[in-house]
Amino acid sequence: MARTPILAILTVLFLTLTLGPGAAITAGAAAPQGSAPAAKNGAKALPLVVVVSTGGTIAEKTDPKTGGAVPTVSGDDLIAAVPGLATLARIEVVNYSNIDSSQMTPERWAGLSRAVDAALNRPEVGGVVVTHGTDTMAEGSFFLDATLTSDKPVVFTGAMNDASSPFPDGPGNLYNAVLQVCSPNSRDWGVTVTLNGYINSARDVRKTQTTNVQTFESGEKGYLGYITSGTVSRFNDRLRRVRLPLPETLPKVAFLATYAGDDGAFVRHAVDDGAKGIVINGVGSGNVNEAVYGAVKYALSKGVVVVISTTVYYGSVEPVYGDLGGGLMLEKDGCILAGDLPGQKARLLLMLGLAGYGPDAAKLKALF
Repeated sequence: MARTPILAILTVLFLTLTLGPGAAITAGAAAPQGSAPAAKNGAKALPLVVVVSTGGTIAEKTDPKTGGAVPTVSGDDLIAAVPGLATLARIEVVNYSNIDSSQMTPERWAGLSRAVDAALNRPEVGGVVVTHGTDTMAEGSFFLDATLTSDKPVVFTGAMNDASSPFPDGPGNLYNAVLQVCSPNSRDWGVTVTLNGYINSARDVRKTQTTNVQTFESGEKGYLGYITSGTVSRFNDRLRRVRLPLPETLPKVAFLATYAGDDGAFVRHAVDDGAKGIVINGVGSGNVNEAVYGAVKYALSKGVVVVISTTVYYGSVEPVYGDLGGGLMLEKDGCILAGDLPGQKARLLLMLGLAGYGPDAAKLKALF
């Protein structure tokens, strides 16, 4: 046993004499303490990314009593579960909330927008990643896209499989989101939704599959880019972005979907219940039946702003049909057509528009 230290010393002397002084460090099991400052200097050169955790499946585990996924994981836990994240950026965590995104509200998104803006307004922060549930991620990302004041990158990400799954997708999505924030290829995209490697514009993204990891798509607008092998590949530029001030309070806006045989009762109820605006998900290119048309005219007569969107995934609401309830008649009577904006997002935009402009028809119409 006494021969082992002698052999080690002779090995180090041999490597030093033959290969140079650095060879002994390379061959040894650990570097001396003198190498620590270099690692710290390297870390200081990394960008600073703030991760704002709100909950969702990415922060959930299966409850052994109920068998259902429930929020249990903090933002700090999420970061700790991602190998190699420290090589991309310095990370700060803000634990904003820990709820399933089915419990999100516009008021909570308003608070989230303020929290993200506060982080982005710090000069040393390069961008923000928001971990969020996928159920309402398309809406939440759009709300922040419309209300944030900074142009620094903001990436929404999450997971379709919870943290107790044998194949969790959260860690990989979080890694890619931080990578995207740090990449020069992802500038001027506004807020994006990035999962499974695909980068979507907050305005165009939709959740299209209830359980599959490849659920977020941008339809005919196309993805903004794709992340693979540590690289952000840029496919498209951002086409359009609406920016509005974030109000202290948000007006009441109802969202209704019409259907065959609809008698318009829900529209009338929304008016009588105090809604300042109503978004109706119409059929086809933005049409309703005669009974709903009568209810819409009732809403307009009470000063309620009515926006018409469509249940159809692709295309825009257009003033094509001239019968009672057709898009052309609705527009002539004073309704605003939502264009290609999905109904849930049209509701959020109308809320922000009403808060900023009141019932100014011309200004509200310009938003859509």
